[in-house]
Amino acid sequence: MSAPAGTRGALLARESGTGRTSALLPQLTLGLVCGGYAVGAATGWGSAQVALFMGDFGLSAAALAAAVSCFFFARAADIRFRPAWLLFALSSLMASCGNAVWGWYECVRGVQVPSPSLADLFFLCFAPPAIVGLLVLAKRPVTRAGWVCLALDAWLIGGSLLTLSWSLALAHTAHVADAEGGSVARAALSLAYPLLDIVLVSMVLALHFRRSSVNRAAVNTAIAALALTVLCDALFTSPLLRQTYHSGQLLDAGWFAGSLLLAYAPWGAARDADNAVADADRDAPRTTSRPIAGSLAALTPYLAAAVCTLGILYNVIEGRRVDRVVVFTGCTVVLALVVRQGIMLVDNIALTQELAQKENHFRSLVQGSSDVIMIAAPSGVLRYVSPAAAGVYGRDADELVGAELSSIIHPDDLGRVVHEVRRFLAAPPGEEPATRIECRFRSGSGDWLNVESTVNRHQGGLILNSRDVTERVRLQAQLQHNAEHDPLTDLPNRALFTSRVRQALGGRRAGDAGTAVLFIDLDGFKAANDRLGHQAGDELLVQAARRLQESVRSGDTAARLGGDEFAALIVGDVGREQDARECQVHEIADRLRLTLSEPYRIGAGEVRVTASIGVAFAEPGISPNDLMRNADLAMYRAKAGGKNRVELYAPQMQADVVRRSELATRLRGALRDGEFALLHQPVVHLATGTVAAVAAQARWRSAQGILFTPAEFLRIAEDSDRTAELGRWLLEEAVEQAADRARSGHPVPVAVRLPARRLLDRGFPAGSVEALLTRYGLPSGALMIEVADSDPRVSFEDLEQRLAALRRLGVRIALDGFGSGYAAINALRRLPIDVLKLDRGLVEGVVESARLHKITSGLLRIACDLGMQSVADGVDVPEQVLALRAMGCTHGQGAAFSGPLDEYRLRRALARGTFPVPGGVPGGVPAQPVLAGGSIPSLTGSHGETPVPPT
Repeated sequence: MSAPAGTRGALLARESGTGRTSALLPQLTLGLVCGGYAVGAATGWGSAQVALFMGDFGLSAAALAAAVSCFFFARAADIRFRPAWLLFALSSLMASCGNAVWGWYECVRGVQVPSPSLADLFFLCFAPPAIVGLLVLAKRPVTRAGWVCLALDAWLIGGSLLTLSWSLALAHTAHVADAEGGSVARAALSLAYPLLDIVLVSMVLALHFRRSSVNRAAVNTAIAALALTVLCDALFTSPLLRQTYHSGQLLDAGWFAGSLLLAYAPWGAARDADNAVADADRDAPRTTSRPIAGSLAALTPYLAAAVCTLGILYNVIEGRRVDRVVVFTGCTVVLALVVRQGIMLVDNIALTQELAQKENHFRSLVQGSSDVIMIAAPSGVLRYVSPAAAGVYGRDADELVGAELSSIIHPDDLGRVVHEVRRFLAAPPGEEPATRIECRFRSGSGDWLNVESTVNRHQGGLILNSRDVTERVRLQAQLQHNAEHDPLTDLPNRALFTSRVRQALGGRRAGDAGTAVLFIDLDGFKAANDRLGHQAGDELLVQAARRLQESVRSGDTAARLGGDEFAALIVGDVGREQDARECQVHEIADRLRLTLSEPYRIGAGEVRVTASIGVAFAEPGISPNDLMRNADLAMYRAKAGGKNRVELYAPQMQADVVRRSELATRLRGALRDGEFALLHQPVVHLATGTVAAVAAQARWRSAQGILFTPAEFLRIAEDSDRTAELGRWLLEEAVEQAADRARSGHPVPVAVRLPARRLLDRGFPAGSVEALLTRYGLPSGALMIEVADSDPRVSFEDLEQRLAALRRLGVRIALDGFGSGYAAINALRRLPIDVLKLDRGLVEGVVESARLHKITSGLLRIACDLGMQSVADGVDVPEQVLALRAMGCTHGQGAAFSGPLDEYRLRRALARGTFPVPGGVPGGVPAQPVLAGGSIPSLTGSHGETPVPPT
């Protein structure tokens, strides 16, 4: 027995013991009271007066107690047979009144009780309510034949008792009464007592085996009390005792005990029943059938006929003349027995036919069922197998009969099945009537079938109702696989990968530093997918998944998380040192990067993509989500660091993410709250120092007073909707302020820097620039758009069409950051460019580095040969001005002239007109007009801006 079961058994035993103790006290009290009364009656109570008092009023008090007990039980308890207990209360009340009247004559008046008297009337009224109460307690027959059999059984018992009683005493009593010349009432009274007792005994015996199971203990006790009372009445009516009887004798103890037992029946017996429930829960299951009681019920009519026969034989043996009453009663008993046997015979024939029909019906159901029904003996041997086994298992039923049930169960499932069967057989049948077991059965072909069986008990063995669920199990396994795997590559998906990570971090591997998660992103996949089509993109993903699966070890897990993102779980080797395991993970990650970066054969051509991989190692106490987040952060750091590389997670990455998230949250409200300001940096002619244009630059002055440059906040807003919103604000604000300056007498062109991909954004239609220029009345040539960066994902065909449309509106185009980026020469070859803006990286070293000097000189020569203006960005010192001017550069912007200016300082600078130029000639060659392509504005060349004056 398990610990919980043992605890529960001990608790039940303790509760049961407490219940028995509480129920034993009333029983002991009842026994002591009845015993004390019996002892007093046997000793004559010490005096005649006490004997008379106890024999009359004592019995009256006991009967009154029974009446009150039954009455309050019927009124207080929510019971089904309330009328029966009310009738028992009435019957006891009659007995109490009869004894009280008897005591009135003997004890109060001191005279002999007359016969007949009022006491006789009360005593005669005792039996009818008790008889009706017994009828209420009995199970009511459901058929007419049942009612007839009940009446016949009652007459068989009553007639046999009447025959026996008449032969023994009643005939003599009637003869004596007639010979003494007594009144008819006295003779009738002499026979009424025994006849009513016979009727009551007949009902007790006839209904004993038909009583309801509701509150059985209380009913049994009440029947025993009535039986004891009837027995004492029978002894009282016998001529030998009646002639010598007086109140207070030992016979009164029987009536006294019967009354108190009836008083105890509804309350004490109910408590006994509650204790029996606890005992039944604790004990082993027992059968509910009562074969002995059923046999006695069936033999009752025959025993009654035997008693009747004994009565007749007694008269014959004694040589008496057979009385007519005995003959008539005996004949009616025999006739009732014959009628009853006939009814039972007809009923048995009908039951036999019904049983045969049901048997045929169930045999047809079993043999025609698609489920296999098997009966196993307690030893496990199959005793019956339905014919459906041939269709389900592919084996004949006769072949399986006699075989061990364990021989057809899969060995891997046998232990689990045996454990479940033992548990089921040990459980109480009322709590668990059946159980369900799923296992694998061997088929006739040798295959294993998934079978689901409903198991029931059968005579110590089992009944198994089995069906083939192989297809269902297969479908469930397929659905489970689909739910946990990517449909395209058949690799584990994010859910299964997360579960594998959780398993790797649990148990003995918890905190194992050798366990790592790799997040992999294919660089350039989106461009390849857009260029070649989604079908080719899917084929590329399938090949990449195959390479990834083949590159990891057998114990590791490769997964596709979605899109072109993959992941790998590398389980650490417990037997190796931590440094060696980390080095091994590095090698695996780098091998994956090289493998995934090899060319892919798609159709007739090859496609090249690279892989950026982020690696995060497990730490003690880390959760699966945190470990995967760390690998994801490392992967994005690898992409930001130039792609096609492996990056290890560092705690600073998470801090950067938190900072960027906080800054992005504040940036979202900056435009709405008007925290952005527009500054302008002059673009100066290097020969004369005149202002040829201004480059518009956005600054964010946050609510905390911090001034952020584009280098700080544009990285936060990159690839977000806020970037587009900021670009629209920058362009509109720059055009509005340029138009306002032109109306104020400062018609200087303005340059606005926009990313190439923003120009192709759907949120930036070509008509928006034309509408903006028309709204503010900015003349043609007064707006310059600097195309910033050369994103490889940008289509040159689309960009060329957009720039050509802008040029038709009179907008000048500048190529920003010329000299950096692999696509600069290609952009120069294909795009309609008016101005080249040298990258700040070239300008910074043009004086110190001869190599940069030659490169810069060559680029400026290209611009001159193509007829383009040139602007040097980041001109901070006079030496750079002299060197660039000597190379042929026409314009520059930087700290050598001025930093970004607010509107007030800008207008003052424009009113002044020129800036000092090192080695410049006053009144030198003036700048050409913008419309002629002479002077060119620029926006913000690099992200390393010059110092910002206060605004």
